[in-house]
Amino acid sequence: MPSLSNDLSGCSPFSRRSFLRSASAALAAAPILTEAHFARAAAMSAGMVPEFSMNGIYLDANENPLGPSDSARKAIANIIPNGGRYAPPLYFSLMKLYAEQMGVPVDHVMVYDGSSPPLHYTSLAFTSPTRSFVCGNPTYEAGQRAAEIAGAKIHAIPLAKDHSHDVAAMVKADPGAGLIYICNPNNPTGTTTSKEQIDYVVANKPAGTVLLVDEAYIHLSDATSAIDHVKAGKDVIILRTFSKIYGMAGIRCGFAIARPDLLKKLENYGQSPMPITGMIAAQASLMDADLVPTRKKLIADTRNKTFAWLKANNYSFIPSESNCFMIDVKRPGPQIRALMAKDDVHIGRSWSALPTYVRVTVGLPSEMEAFQTSFKKAMDTPATAFNEAPLRKMHRDGIYA
Repeated sequence: MPSLSNDLSGCSPFSRRSFLRSASAALAAAPILTEAHFARAAAMSAGMVPEFSMNGIYLDANENPLGPSDSARKAIANIIPNGGRYAPPLYFSLMKLYAEQMGVPVDHVMVYDGSSPPLHYTSLAFTSPTRSFVCGNPTYEAGQRAAEIAGAKIHAIPLAKDHSHDVAAMVKADPGAGLIYICNPNNPTGTTTSKEQIDYVVANKPAGTVLLVDEAYIHLSDATSAIDHVKAGKDVIILRTFSKIYGMAGIRCGFAIARPDLLKKLENYGQSPMPITGMIAAQASLMDADLVPTRKKLIADTRNKTFAWLKANNYSFIPSESNCFMIDVKRPGPQIRALMAKDDVHIGRSWSALPTYVRVTVGLPSEMEAFQTSFKKAMDTPATAFNEAPLRKMHRDGIYA
């Protein structure tokens, strides 16, 4: 375990400022939303608010049921006696290791408690009533919600036919755009946008527009990172998280990677103290060379077996390279969700752009077997058995789930 001394002499000036600087902007108090918030909001809108049970099957929030790796668990257990310390050296040793692995200077990375805070702060920092937010549709909603708080106009561009981002349309959406957001692989579709498409955005976006590439799910796919644009000094910010393949959604750790001047603009919106358990678990995970390839294969094998079953039963779905996928249930998605919840199998929400689709997280092989049984039973239930009033309420409230 790293020493818990107070010697910060090896840290960059930027890193010391980031650690010591307090939040000063009023917008920092705005709510930071995570996948868990959206999952619960969807359940509440549909009248389904189950009490969490360790015995239930939860395929609704893109979590990793494997949890932290063995090395991360051991690191957490070993550091618990130091839980009364802030342990600032852990910040800098973790950022140094991560910067080395990403091939960027240490002042190009900033650690957060997950990727949700920097997503929120980036939207606040680069959008305004005169600088719009451009995103795909459907995509992960948190960035758009933060941009709405900033008073920005939202340009939600439909995905292309192959469910990649329509980068040409996104670039043309607004010459005064403040931020273009690309989630790659995308949430909820699990589909990827090619490196060539992202290169197109960097080369053709309006001058002064920042590109935010959310790579929360990249380890689960064969997609190529946009990190070369950060190394080249472009107006690009990349987000990474330990919530997905590393199985640390409840422990919290993530990074923003960008030029120092771009990261500095995020500082104005806050920098919460990191839990030492998250930092030490992230460091242990990064040092485990087998973790990513082993888990990537396990999740892909389970996902592909589920796809084979869906095909065999003539269910329509969007092929995914991530730990989630979408199925077209040919009716309002909440109907299927409600039926499956009765079996204590909880699947994800729908998006207004794809109202008859439901998102399903890839769980353990045994959980996906239970999913198959419950899903088929739900699909065999006539759609006419449902009251449509809750669906109208969800549309009125702006939350289609």
